[in-house]
Amino acid sequence: MISDEEYQKLHERLSRSAFRSRFHLKERERAYVLEKGMDTIERHAYDFIISRLAPEDIPNDGKQTPMKGHPVFIAQHATALCCRGCAEKWHKISKGRKMTESEIDYAVSVIMHYIRDEMASGR
Repeated sequence: MISDEEYQKLHERLSRSAFRSRFHLKERERAYVLEKGMDTIERHAYDFIISRLAPEDIPNDGKQTPMKGHPVFIAQHATALCCRGCAEKWHKISKGRKMTESEIDYAVSVIMHYIRDEMASGR
């Protein structure tokens, strides 16, 4: 898990990246979050992280997360949790091994912080 203070520091670092800072939830993703609710979105985040990011070997690493289509996908790119290369660079989650449960919880916590911030911002 990530604290609010730790998330704000991470968010500040990520916001200095031109690539990361261009991702925001659009009306379609916002509507999806409102329709499904945060608990469902969090379950989706766990499902995506466990299946697409947590395995030791990801054959298409760097290309496994779509750029659109689900709020969690947008959040993964915005928070650098889209592939193991980015997770290693930005979050020190090393490649070449299965992610631990605490790393999975951390990743989902970061993603959910981002989604909550986006929903509150009204951008």
